[in-house]
Amino acid sequence: MRIPEELLPVIEWWEKDGKQTVAIVAVAAIAVAGYYGWKGWRDARAVKASDALLTASAVEDVEAAVAEYGGTKSGPALRMRLAKAYFDAERYEEALAEYERMDGSAPEGFEDVPSVGRAECLEALGRLEEAVKSYDAFAEAKPKSFLALTARLGAARCVAQLGDKAKALERLAAVKETVGDDESAKTLVESAEALVKRWEKREKTTLFDAADAAAKQIEADAAAVPAEAPVEVPAEIPAAEAPAAEPAPVPAAE
Repeated sequence: MRIPEELLPVIEWWEKDGKQTVAIVAVAAIAVAGYYGWKGWRDARAVKASDALLTASAVEDVEAAVAEYGGTKSGPALRMRLAKAYFDAERYEEALAEYERMDGSAPEGFEDVPSVGRAECLEALGRLEEAVKSYDAFAEAKPKSFLALTARLGAARCVAQLGDKAKALERLAAVKETVGDDESAKTLVESAEALVKRWEKREKTTLFDAADAAAKQIEADAAAVPAEAPVEVPAEIPAAEAPAAEPAPVPAAE
């Protein structure tokens, strides 16, 4: 078959570059398809992560969500949620570890939360001197933060727990002067003042101390009960005074 002359340039191109071009196009098509497939998987995963952030409530649920979606964009928010869940469950050591792990990686707009959260965990653990330092350091470094008031109130609270109520009240009075006409802030300060005024230091006791105190109280209660008069047991009745036994009946004669 004779090939038309006008097709000769096309055939020549095909033999020289056409096959390579088609291969490149095919590879490009596969790459594009792969990219959109990966993007779809990533987007679906992000949606699931967001759902987990909104719906997870129990500690176990949040832990599972962090394990599954900790590497997504929702990961930092999930970790913050986990730290709060640990704190609410009174698992303060684990909450503290999560807040410290989040340092520098908190979600945008919530960068200050880990610092104050860490101080609150220290307070809950009874590490009051450390808590005061953490609260004060944050309040001094970020006086305009939305958590600055929380930090100042927390520091005053810890000072009271350390036994210096007067100093704690001085701190709160200074805070009140800075809030101006902010009624909600004033209410928070006044609530803290009332709490500090009512607070009384209690000595820490162990279970052994409590058991010993209970035993001593039982002994004291027993000693306070008057002893009953002894019951006199009569001596054995002498034989002479004992009533004579009735004679046995004599059988009638037949």
